[in-house]
Amino acid sequence: MEGKPQGTKWYFKTYWIVTTFLCVGPLVLPLVWFNPRFSRKKKAVITIIIVILSYYLGVWLINSLRTMKKYYDMTLQNNF
Repeated sequence: MEGKPQGTKWYFKTYWIVTTFLCVGPLVLPLVWFNPRFSRKKKAVITIIIVILSYYLGVWLINSLRTMKKYYDMTLQNNF
């Protein structure tokens, strides 16, 4: 395929990295670090952002699950 220009692979495109982060969280980090378009500094900044977002989303999820458990415990106590 000599006439085809060498482009970025589909899995290194920014929208794909964002979509993958929203689906699998910090498991997207290898895509960030193997991406040839990002400089080392940019990779470090993106990694820090992903780790912080993942932490806060995890804390939010745990708090939400605890709140739901309390709600359902109260609901079940009132039914019996």
